[in-house]
Amino acid sequence: RCREGGVPFRATPLARRLVMYTAFPASTRGCSAAQTIGFAALALVSTVLFFHGTSALASPVAATSTRVNTVPMMHGATGISRRPSANAFSQAGRRPVLRRNAVEAPTMPAGTIVDDGMMTLTRFMIESAMKTRTEGQEDMVRLISSISVACKRIAALVQTAGISGSTGLAEGGGAVNVQGEEQKKLDVMSNDLLKASLRSSGKLGVIASEEEDDPVVVDELYSGEYVATFDPLDGSSNIDAAISTGTIFGVFKAPEECLVGDTESLSIREENCLQATLQPGANLVAAGYCMYSSSTILVMTTGDGLNGFTLDPTIGEFVLTHPNMQIPKRGKIYSMNEANYFDWDPKLQGYIDNLKKGEGSSGAKYSSRYIGSMVGDVHRTLLYGGIFAYPADAKNTNGKLRLLYEAAPMSLIFEQAGGKSIVGPNKRVLDVIPEQVHQRVPVFIGSPEDVDEVSAALA
Repeated sequence: RCREGGVPFRATPLARRLVMYTAFPASTRGCSAAQTIGFAALALVSTVLFFHGTSALASPVAATSTRVNTVPMMHGATGISRRPSANAFSQAGRRPVLRRNAVEAPTMPAGTIVDDGMMTLTRFMIESAMKTRTEGQEDMVRLISSISVACKRIAALVQTAGISGSTGLAEGGGAVNVQGEEQKKLDVMSNDLLKASLRSSGKLGVIASEEEDDPVVVDELYSGEYVATFDPLDGSSNIDAAISTGTIFGVFKAPEECLVGDTESLSIREENCLQATLQPGANLVAAGYCMYSSSTILVMTTGDGLNGFTLDPTIGEFVLTHPNMQIPKRGKIYSMNEANYFDWDPKLQGYIDNLKKGEGSSGAKYSSRYIGSMVGDVHRTLLYGGIFAYPADAKNTNGKLRLLYEAAPMSLIFEQAGGKSIVGPNKRVLDVIPEQVHQRVPVFIGSPEDVDEVSAALA
């Protein structure tokens, strides 16, 4: 105390000290000026400490928590520390206390290029060309790029067909292609889009399409050394029902001496050049398909493995989503049009019966899945395994699928993924030499063990 009657400082509780030395300065009577100033300063510090401690004690979240490690974030962001309550029930309705702590941004040298890891189709093709350094890879980049652009445009047409009035038959009905099939509006539109895109690549000399009676010669200004075959919109009969459809394509190398000029005055040599489309599937240098469904997927190969890309609509690019695709050795699904069952070879009927009863080589009962769109059925088979087939029957003695722009490209795709594709016992689709542009063949395609089993059954 400063004098008798003063208050002992150390014997007084904290709260009473604060009251005495702030609200009742008379309690310091008898003290010198220096002592009074000292008491005031001490009171100020005590007040700050008192209220700081009181606020911490008043918050159950802060008083009973353990610190959560701050998660590092991107450059320019802040980390957040959260002090969770030890009693979750006592904190019902309360917002947790969040404390923002600045995180030191990582330093990078000026000019550093940051790779976000996104592998687009264009980047994939460019890097593949740089890695292999083989002749013609740069041309293949342009070709695949042109095909991908066509696929994007066809995908947009398919998605808006019901709104834009693009469903239904072409020319109001009555228009048929060379196979005698009625053409849909989207068949014609897709065909024109693909032809225009491939022509603009400047690398194609001849184009063969399901929708064209004969191969189409690219005018000399845009002519190149490749031949493209394609089905512009496979499964188009399902388009009005919004069922998955697709585009199938294959690319051959044309003979070096093949250069075709005006289609109205072809020489014998130029006519022979058109026969460049009649090559076995083993000569394909690229093949693939685009599937238009819940997402747009492009699956393709240039002879060095099979890769799948999904269209990201936010950036308008195909992005690698299925690298180095491999089909399972065996599946549990068969995909065929069983409406033709009684027109099949009895050996094939027996094979299917065994799959249903679980009496096949695997001993497992198979499930049946059939869309009626080759791209959709084949894509499922590629992912899950099993077998897809369109065999010959009493009505279609040579099968129904076209060799050049359906069977051959799909066969190359499956063989690149470790699968197999045959037209009959021990005969590869890729070994068949076409005699006509629109030649049909039976097809059995799928997991290697499943194809081997049906091959043995048909022998």
